[in-house]
Amino acid sequence: MTSVPQGAYLKQLVALETARSPPEVLAALHRIEHDAGRVRSVHWGPRTLDLDIVRFGEKQIQEPDLVIPHPQLANRDWWQRELAELGAKP
Repeated sequence: MTSVPQGAYLKQLVALETARSPPEVLAALHRIEHDAGRVRSVHWGPRTLDLDIVRFGEKQIQEPDLVIPHPQLANRDWWQRELAELGAKP
């Protein structure tokens, strides 16, 4: 994996309840990114906004455009800390 230098940006994990399906939530997140001016021009490239679904209850999904839990969950200590603070298992 080749990465491109990334400037500083904020990270935040949120928990929410929704009646929407995981693909509907992903579509909504992509709309928010688009409306905020995110352009997906370089894979793993710099971004101004990056919204991910880390977990979705106990669901496990393996689709080309959606993997839940997020495949990098085990590698991102801050996600694991945030989930623990929310009382959720990583």
